[in-house]
Amino acid sequence: MNIVEWFVDPAHWSGPDGIPQLMLDHIGYTAMAAAAALVIAMPLGLFIGHTGKGTFAIAGLANSLRALPTLGLLILAVVVIAPYLGEDLAFVVPSLIVLVVLAIPPIMVNTYAGIRGIDPAVRDAAYGIGMRPFQVLVQVEIPCALPLIISGVRSATLQIVSTATVAAYVSLGGLGRYIIDGQAQLDYTMMVAGALLVALLAVAVEGALLVVERLVVSRGLTRRWRTSATTRSAARRGNATEPRALVHS
Repeated sequence: MNIVEWFVDPAHWSGPDGIPQLMLDHIGYTAMAAAAALVIAMPLGLFIGHTGKGTFAIAGLANSLRALPTLGLLILAVVVIAPYLGEDLAFVVPSLIVLVVLAIPPIMVNTYAGIRGIDPAVRDAAYGIGMRPFQVLVQVEIPCALPLIISGVRSATLQIVSTATVAAYVSLGGLGRYIIDGQAQLDYTMMVAGALLVALLAVAVEGALLVVERLVVSRGLTRRWRTSATTRSAARRGNATEPRALVHS
């Protein structure tokens, strides 16, 4: 088993089964499923967190969705939905539905927890200056809850990346093809290469989302502003005391 030879083989870098194409397919499935899950789960988490209605339901729903067996749900979705779709969508649509269902709990729960975890004094201050409930949600609660919300999105996206690999069992494209096809052909080099590619994609996605979090989350919430301000203040104090020490000496 020579992984290096497998990766440098030009045949694995071209055509519909090449690494670039399967990587793009995997990223496309991940992006579509994550976007759909975000559209469904985030409004639910915001509504329940802001109003306090349905608090008990969110825990039950999230636990129920997390308890679903991934492979069994994939096969069930294909058996039930595929006959009603065209040949091109027979496996893609059921797989995307399952990926969305599995990605909803972390986004919904983290959004709810982020909104409910805000200091009540901050919310009361916003109402005290005349903000309406929707303004409080958009201008105060969501910015303060962004670290937890993005954490939920990261968790959901990484889950989609890994589950889309399993979805290759029901003929979905993407990097999972190397693992499933390698297992069928007893080609362990292909299986290891596929696992490495999925791991690299997961690391890249995690890094990209960390950059997004750093860009959109207020520095006051991440303590970056406080740390940099403290460093500059200490540097100024050091520069101010140095001449005194020279004069005193």
